[in-house]
Amino acid sequence: MQHALIEKYGEARRPPYTSYPTPPAFSPSVRAGPCGAWLPAIAPETEASLYLHIPFCRSMCWSCGCPTTIPQRAEPILDYIDMLRKEIGLVSERVGNRLKVRHIHFGGGTPTIMQPEEFRDLIGLMRARFAFTAGMEIAVEIDPRTLTPEMAEALGEAGVTRASLGVQSFDPVVQKAINRIQSEAQTAEAVTRLRAAGIGGINFDLIYGLPHQTVASCIETARAAVAMRPERFAVFGYAHIPSFKKHQRLIDERALPDAAMRAEQAEAIAETLVAAGYIRIGLDHYALPVDSLAVAAGRGRLHRNFQGYTTDACTTLIGFGASSIGRAHDGYMQNEVPPGLYAQRIASGKLATVKGYRLTAEDRLRAEIIERLMCDFRADVTTIAARHGFDAAPLIEGNARLMALKEDGAVVIRGGTVTVRQDHRFIIRAVAAAFDAYIDSSARTHSKAA
Repeated sequence: MQHALIEKYGEARRPPYTSYPTPPAFSPSVRAGPCGAWLPAIAPETEASLYLHIPFCRSMCWSCGCPTTIPQRAEPILDYIDMLRKEIGLVSERVGNRLKVRHIHFGGGTPTIMQPEEFRDLIGLMRARFAFTAGMEIAVEIDPRTLTPEMAEALGEAGVTRASLGVQSFDPVVQKAINRIQSEAQTAEAVTRLRAAGIGGINFDLIYGLPHQTVASCIETARAAVAMRPERFAVFGYAHIPSFKKHQRLIDERALPDAAMRAEQAEAIAETLVAAGYIRIGLDHYALPVDSLAVAAGRGRLHRNFQGYTTDACTTLIGFGASSIGRAHDGYMQNEVPPGLYAQRIASGKLATVKGYRLTAEDRLRAEIIERLMCDFRADVTTIAARHGFDAAPLIEGNARLMALKEDGAVVIRGGTVTVRQDHRFIIRAVAAAFDAYIDSSARTHSKAA
C-alpha cells in the first residue's frame, strides 16, 4: 500500500503550502496602490512579524532553489542594504510605530553576507521605527562556511535568538555534485561561535534526494549533525526544477534518486533523529522536546508560514527586500523579484509591490483547513467551516480529489474530520491540495512533493 501511494502521490507536483492561496495565484492587478492602502489600515497594537530578504551568496550551490545572485564586488550588497533601509522608512511612514513586532526573520541568500556593523544598523533602524516586544524572536539564516567571529558576535549583540544553518549533506561525493563543500569541522565551529555569542536556538537544514545520495550517507550526515545538538532540524526533499533554476542544469540528473529511494532516505533521516531524542513535527521538522516548536506542536498551536513550521501566530507579516512576500488582513503582497527593479521602485519613493492577492472569506476557510492538515495531519472540517460561516458538505462530499485519497486508503474521514495516518505523512501535501481551489492552474509550477 505504502509503495503504491508513493508512486501515485509522492512525485506529484504540489505546493509546500506555506501560504494559501500560494504565490502562483497572486495577480499584478493587486499592486502597490491597493496594498499601500492595506498598510495604514492595520489596527493599532497589531502584533506582526517582519521578513527581510537578502538575495546574495558568496557562491552558488547548484541545488539551490532560492532567488539569489553571486556579487563580485561589495557595492551591490551595500546598495541593496541602502534600499532596504529606505523601504523600512517607506513602510514605517504608513504604519508608524503601531506594529508590535514579535518576530523578525532574515532570509536569503545568505543574510550574513553583510558586514557586522551593517547588520547592527539594520536592527537599530527597525527598533527606532517599530515597537519591539519583550521576548521577541530574531532569526537569521547562515552559511556556516562564511560565518566570521565578528559576525557571530554582532548577531548576539543585536539580540538574535535563533540561527538556521544550511548543512544539506556531509557526504563529500554529494557536496562535490552540488558545488557545496562544507566540512563537519566548519559547521561545528559555527555552532560554537553562535553559542558563545549567546544565541540559544540553533537549526540545521538537511536535504535528501540529492545526486549520489544514499540511505547510508543520509544516516551518516544525520548522526554527525545530531552530535552538534541543534535544537531543531528541517529536512527537505531536493526539488529539481532546472527549467526554473538554470544552475540546476549542472546537476547530473542520472545521479538523482527515484521516488522510492527519496522516501527511504527521508525515513532513514527521520528514524535517526527520533532515535536521538528529537520530536517529529509536521511534514519535515524535528525538535528537542523542550524546544518551543515541539511544545507548540504538542498543544495543537503549531503554525505554518513562509519560513515553514513556526510558533509564530501573527497574521500580519511585512516583507522587505526583493521578492519578499507580506500579508495584511486584506491579503498578500509581493515585491519585485529582480533586485534591480526592486531598487528602482524604492529609489523613486514607491513601495516595491508588484503583485498580490485579495483574500476572500472562502480563502480564509480553506487556508485554515490546509494549515491544520499540514501541522496536525488532521482537520475538523465541520467545525472550521462553521466558524467561517460555510457548509462543510461541499468541501468533503463534493471533493473528488479527497474522495480519491479516501478510496486509496490515504485518509480517514469520520464525522466531518479528515485524518492522515502518521505512516502516510509523506503525502500530506497531496491531501492539502484536495482543498486548494487553485491547484489545477498552479500545480505545475511547484516542486515535487517530499
